[in-house]
Amino acid sequence: MKIQIVAVGTKMPSWVSAGVDEFIRRFPSDMPVSITEIPAGKRGKNADIKRILEKEGEQMLAAIPKGNRAVTLEVTGKPWDTPMLAKQLDNWKMDGRDVSLLIGGPEGLAPSCIAASEQKWSLSALTLPHPLVRIILVESVYRAWSVTQNHPYHRE
Repeated sequence: MKIQIVAVGTKMPSWVSAGVDEFIRRFPSDMPVSITEIPAGKRGKNADIKRILEKEGEQMLAAIPKGNRAVTLEVTGKPWDTPMLAKQLDNWKMDGRDVSLLIGGPEGLAPSCIAASEQKWSLSALTLPHPLVRIILVESVYRAWSVTQNHPYHRE
């Protein structure tokens, strides 16, 4: 099973890229994780946020390979603790499809992305900075994978 992270925003600070890359590197070859960045629409004083969100949504959906399970990260989604996420990983593997995890931009996800998602996951009830979400997400998935493999990482 492949896991794809589709995130709005490019030009992340070096500490974000380093953190994400560190965890992506740790995944085994039978469960590779990749990140696909979608350029954020230009936001100015008079920006048409609805239209920007629609365009970001179109690009996000276009980046998801056909047949993938789409999971959106939303404050209103289901909160999963590590054992629950580990169970989700096992369920996703049994489903036989690859998974795309969607992280929206400053205003969240486009309605089209939310409509296309099969599951909605909340990392926290807090509003988190989008660069930080990438690191939390990839570490959380790695920790859940380590639980499924009885790897010592999850006991740290």
